[in-house]
Amino acid sequence: MRILLVEDNRPLSEWLALTLHRNKYTVDCVYNGADADHLLLTQQYELVILDMSLPKLDGSEVLKRLRARHNNVPVLILTANNSVEGRIVGLNTGADDYMAKPFDVNELEARIRALLRRANQQKNPILQCGSLSYDSNSLIFSIDGVALTLTRREHAVLETLIMKMGKTVSKQALAESLYAMAEDVSQDAIEVYIHRIRKKLEHGDAAIITLRGLGYLLKHQHEV
Repeated sequence: MRILLVEDNRPLSEWLALTLHRNKYTVDCVYNGADADHLLLTQQYELVILDMSLPKLDGSEVLKRLRARHNNVPVLILTANNSVEGRIVGLNTGADDYMAKPFDVNELEARIRALLRRANQQKNPILQCGSLSYDSNSLIFSIDGVALTLTRREHAVLETLIMKMGKTVSKQALAESLYAMAEDVSQDAIEVYIHRIRKKLEHGDAAIITLRGLGYLLKHQHEV
């Protein structure tokens, strides 16, 4: 899952990005509103964490422009302004959630998970595809209760597929969910990850189907 973190406090941004990275998120960091607005025009993200007090372009303006373009990416406001008026302005501008600084990182991560589930129309934190299950709180995949051992990028691919279960996910979309801006995007590597994941799913009844020219689809084998 790829997150855009917009925070002008660099030490806080670097610490939070590292924390999220450890929890298997791909994070792009920018430090002003103008850069955030540009990236939201040119890149795809599953979630935006947005400070409101930003140089060059205020966070509320970034959010207004985003929603004016009919981009419905979930936005979590992270700001030092914890006034009722500040929360009302943020939510009325189109934010999905609001947290004040200082914050508890465990609560922030819980809110991120809830927003991602809501965006993918998944209310249950336990996602199931046949014998394959994914606990989106513990970030553990298992087959019939036995945990799967996955690399970080294998986990990211399978997480994207199970979050969008029953829907086709393009190779480009998978690549964008795996790689931050500073990394080389390799669509060919996706085929390698898919091959490895299929091997690890062999003892269950969930299957990754290749739809030529379209992408990949995670389905219960009885539905194939």
